[in-house]
Amino acid sequence: MELKAIFFDVGGTIESFRFTREYRLNQVHYFRECLENAGINLHKDDRELTDLITAGIAAYRQWNFSSQIELTTFDIWSKYVFKDISVDLTALKNISEELSFIYETKFYIRELRPELPEVLEAIHQMGLKIGCISNTQSLTQVPRTLENYGISQYFNPIVLSSQYGRRKPDPSIFYQAARLANLPTGACAYIGDKINRDVLGARRAGFRLALQIRHAYDDGEKDEGAVPDAVIHSMIELLPILRADLLQSEQSTRSTIKNPIKAIFFDAGDILYHRPERDKHLKSFLVGKKLNPAPNFELERARLKDLAFSGQIKRHVYYEKVIRLYGIEDPQEIREGIAAISKDDDTVAIFDGVPDTIKKLKQKGYILGIITDTAMPFTRKLNWFDQYGFGQVWDVVISSKEIGVRKPNRLMYEEAIRQTGVKPGEAVFVGHKAYELEGARAVGLKTIAFNYEKNAIADAYIEDFKDLLEVPLLSA
Repeated sequence: MELKAIFFDVGGTIESFRFTREYRLNQVHYFRECLENAGINLHKDDRELTDLITAGIAAYRQWNFSSQIELTTFDIWSKYVFKDISVDLTALKNISEELSFIYETKFYIRELRPELPEVLEAIHQMGLKIGCISNTQSLTQVPRTLENYGISQYFNPIVLSSQYGRRKPDPSIFYQAARLANLPTGACAYIGDKINRDVLGARRAGFRLALQIRHAYDDGEKDEGAVPDAVIHSMIELLPILRADLLQSEQSTRSTIKNPIKAIFFDAGDILYHRPERDKHLKSFLVGKKLNPAPNFELERARLKDLAFSGQIKRHVYYEKVIRLYGIEDPQEIREGIAAISKDDDTVAIFDGVPDTIKKLKQKGYILGIITDTAMPFTRKLNWFDQYGFGQVWDVVISSKEIGVRKPNRLMYEEAIRQTGVKPGEAVFVGHKAYELEGARAVGLKTIAFNYEKNAIADAYIEDFKDLLEVPLLSA
């Protein structure tokens, strides 16, 4: 697969940044003015206000580093910075974005790497797409920063954790960026300054290259977890790496034997993994409870599942509503029920033959993707696959939660086709439900059925997953 795009981190990569406490003391007046204009007076001097903000954001960053979740600016300031202080929450909500923008622009000294404009123009001349994936609390800081540096015209797409809701190194934000660029991750490179966020996330999402550029600032974190393809100290060093990769991929493309099928898309549940004891923990939780199920229980549960799997309600809201369908109203019991469903969702077994077969298909040069109906972040599934050594092979992930529809809606399959750039007849969908296989055929995909329903219609059927390697469709 040929390199088609490179994505950049911002802080520490596009620009250097640093701060001192003295610098922040001189800048804290921007916060005071913003707060007072909103009618919020904290009655704190400059040192107290500086330390309050610094400590609050530090506590938030510790939490979001482990959770990989980016909260809204209002949640950051109300739940972390001012959590022990009585403030007008309506007023705070109105200025929370401005406060985060001030924090990220006024509490740090930021400077563009001087060689970057020249490098971006050279990459543009190579014909590569250029994008950005940034962890940021503010919705506006990164776009304005790129504008102020005079380089915003190079970047499309710009993917921010503040918009997406997940942070690097969560691979889902990298998959999202590749999807917006209409490219498989195997055609993308990423460069950032942190191994534990940038290199690790890109590697887990199957990016073609994961590069590190050194940055002097030390945030005290252990920077480990992956090995970069290269370590550079100046952006100028990036250019020969990209040129060499383009040349190599051009030469390998010339020598590759053409195969009618270029991409294989898999359903995830009941194809790559299954749940051997479905609802085990939920059933155990319900034992001995005084239940009063809703009269339309099954219909309502199906409706809630549709809402959750299409991203219209959050997963934990879905779990809570399901527990309430049983007539359970006690808050503690609801929490226990939610935990039971969550544990069931996370209890899976990988089908025999899946890890080796998937890795062999990848070695053969197939573009590999997943088309899944799910209410959970795809990262959880990727964690299961990582344990068996086939987590970093996926070029495309199409999730109903993010697309907003479920299979057999055409959009689920068409998104995978569009992102990989193959023709429908050059791709195969491996599924088990009759209606999902029918949806794949409707857009022109070839189909292979595994662990299938009796009424499933497909171009080929396999009883053992490893038999996928012998299917004539893939060995032609």
